[in-house]
Amino acid sequence: MNIKKIELFFFGILFSMLAQLGHAEAFHPGGAPGTQTIDGYNALGPKVEQPIEFPHYTHANVMKINCMYCHTYARRSAVSGIPRLDKCIGCHKMIPEVRDRPRIKKLFWYWDNHISIPWKKVHDLPDFVRFNHERHIQRFYFQDKRPVREVCGYCHGDVANMTTARRVKAISMGWCIDCHKKDHQISKVNLKTTNGPNDCWMCHK
Repeated sequence: MNIKKIELFFFGILFSMLAQLGHAEAFHPGGAPGTQTIDGYNALGPKVEQPIEFPHYTHANVMKINCMYCHTYARRSAVSGIPRLDKCIGCHKMIPEVRDRPRIKKLFWYWDNHISIPWKKVHDLPDFVRFNHERHIQRFYFQDKRPVREVCGYCHGDVANMTTARRVKAISMGWCIDCHKKDHQISKVNLKTTNGPNDCWMCHK
């Protein structure tokens, strides 16, 4: 093989490598919509330690409390909201049998000392992204009448089987786009389908 052929050979390899890089995905879609994703997409972030290990399992699974009883803004605003401390106390004053449990003692410590519980965000999106809880809750919970655990769990995972909430879905741009591309039936009686918006400005500030 002469020098000219060797040069062409290596140029071909280099061109092939650059072509592959050019077609590489810009982001990981985070798995099929609706699936639980495991750590590995580099999009789930670290496990968030909360000031009180809040048992979602007890409230949402055992007690069957609707997610929106505590996250009351989800149905009417962009954010879902965290309940005020007096809402927690209002319930737990009525349950003296659990008052001596460590988590409840912490709860009342914050109450007695007039200090808000410094909860930390688990599903914290970048500042240039806006997600509207109301639109999704109104469409899939109130209009389609799907179970609340299914609707909320689509993005947040099966929180009712968690203690402190953990991010289990990638919630990347590609993951959201995959869902918006799906055909969603307008209603149980209207078989026509619609898709989520795909305009950049709908989700980006």
